Amino acid sequence: MAKLFINLLKTARPRQWVKNLSLAAALIFSGKLFYLPSFLTIFWSIIIFSILTSSVYFINDIVDISRDRLHPFKKFRPIASGKLPVPVALFFASFGVLVSLYLSFNISFFFFLVCLIYFLLQIVYSLYLKNLIVLDVLSIAASFILRIYAGAIALNYHISIWFLLCVTSLALFMAVGKRRAELSLLGQTTLGHRKTLSHYTADLLDDYLAMFSASAWMSWALFTFFESPPVVFDSPVLYSILPLTISGTNKLLMSTIPVVIYGIMRYLSIIYQGSRAESPERILLSDKPLLGSVILWGLMVTWILYGAGS
Repeated sequence: MAKLFINLLKTARPRQWVKNLSLAAALIFSGKLFYLPSFLTIFWSIIIFSILTSSVYFINDIVDISRDRLHPFKKFRPIASGKLPVPVALFFASFGVLVSLYLSFNISFFFFLVCLIYFLLQIVYSLYLKNLIVLDVLSIAASFILRIYAGAIALNYHISIWFLLCVTSLALFMAVGKRRAELSLLGQTTLGHRKTLSHYTADLLDDYLAMFSASAWMSWALFTFFESPPVVFDSPVLYSILPLTISGTNKLLMSTIPVVIYGIMRYLSIIYQGSRAESPERILLSDKPLLGSVILWGLMVTWILYGAGS
């Protein structure tokens, strides 16, 4: 029983749940971080989305069982290695999907709709889109974007177009980085594991990386230039000290741009290390400089919106 639980947990990939924290973006930028009803709404939304994403991983591992057995690392996954029987995995996948969709309806109908779209996208991706060049990357990026929308819809919050553009660019950057790492890692075995990798060249993926890394930090910069998110706590003392040149919430948000640039440059350097960049959440949790930049960015944004606003 203990081995079964461990194999189920491994297949559920709890470290992937860190991606679902992106649902809280709307909570932070709406100014409702410390408003208990909104906080609880996002908290339960993250739990529901985590159940759904873990269920999708069960389905994905069942579909990819033959390909995973050709992969140097994925062949050790419980389903691919035979430690977790397919019928058992299918039962838990079906149960998780039904439970998550049912609970999502209790948040709101449109949150349920986003969850359903996410689920259908992942199914189509596993069965078809992952074999199509470019569309496979766009599908991965779309899953990140749907997370942001899920949080915003749960709170009924309007998303800035610049912030959405930043999320889109960053999602495409990480998706292309994942493919670039796989290409470096698998080498000549790409055709057996993932068909689309045989159509990507290193130079083409490098061009994609350059394009999306630039658009990611630039769109965040434009967000700080043109948007003024709501400020919760007033700090007149601080603004009586600061000159007008740098006062204002949006101007203070500009101070986060170097942190964003550093994070993107750090991630870009890791991509060319092969296996590490194949799993974005593994990088975030294991690379101290990158994790530090993300934490610093989060603290700066929170302080600016909730402690240094005017």
